[in-house]
Amino acid sequence: MSHGAMRVTPADLRPSAPLGETLLALNNAHAVELSRLDPDRLERLVAQAFLATRVGAVDAFLLAFDQGANYDSPNFRWFRAGYDSFVYVDRVVVAPGARGRGLGRLLYEELFAEARASGHHRVVCEVNMDPPNPASDAFHAALGFAEVGRARLPESGKIVRYLSHESLAGGAV
Repeated sequence: MSHGAMRVTPADLRPSAPLGETLLALNNAHAVELSRLDPDRLERLVAQAFLATRVGAVDAFLLAFDQGANYDSPNFRWFRAGYDSFVYVDRVVVAPGARGRGLGRLLYEELFAEARASGHHRVVCEVNMDPPNPASDAFHAALGFAEVGRARLPESGKIVRYLSHESLAGGAV
């Protein structure tokens, strides 16, 4: 890990671990953009993640899965139906007090390096269109993500844009 990013393990999320409460609170404060989690679900997701990483005490965190994960997200399943190999960013969030310091970019750079080292050439994610998330749209566009599809999610009614970053083979992102 580089630049202060640290792996998150299931042990970090046990009820007695303060990191778990902090991570869960940050996630759930952004449930509109992400989705609400309970402690057990968060621990299960981290246990099967391709990469679960954070910066600081939880100034920012990222959770990603590769195509082999046993994950029930409709967004993840959309990518699995269309691509043989990928790393899916399930959630990335920066605490309000830590914004503007490049932490989101730091987490993505770490993910790109891990994906490249594992032979992946594509990192994918979704961004809400409705409700809109212009900050995430701008952030992902600046990183070089391009739209590859759209969907209305049946459970929430949200409309999402599916994005892909496919230039990991060459090195610098």
